[in-house]
Amino acid sequence: MTANKPPDRALALSEDLRAAFKLVIREMRRDADRQDAGLSLIQTMLMAAIDEHPSIGVAELARMQQVRSPTISGQIKTLEAAGLVERTAPSQEDGRRSGLRLTRSGRTTLGKLRAQRLDWLAQRIARLSPAQMDALAAAIEPLTLIGTP
Repeated sequence: MTANKPPDRALALSEDLRAAFKLVIREMRRDADRQDAGLSLIQTMLMAAIDEHPSIGVAELARMQQVRSPTISGQIKTLEAAGLVERTAPSQEDGRRSGLRLTRSGRTTLGKLRAQRLDWLAQRIARLSPAQMDALAAAIEPLTLIGTP
């Protein structure tokens, strides 16, 4: 084994985990498509990021989401037109930069979407056996560690 190559077990687990995540994410997207809010997954993700980082700018949001600013700008304009996101007053440090925040309607919509997603996931987890739930619970901490730098 070279210093740069992960062990075979880590590679095998990585492939299994990638496949499992792909299935879960695919089903979450299908469920999101059936929701009445009419928002795409990216729009929902942007609303969640804005909710977590009030007054975030478009450029910073694009960096955070690892998407080009024009792509984010188009999505934000759609969310603004729907009355879900609004711009804050320009920054005192940089008069060209305004921040973003959710409107009251945006917060309500995001809350409903989060509740629907939580319910969707809870219903699927409820179908697992007690042993499978224990295994899932035991996997949460290591999965969280994978996601931290």
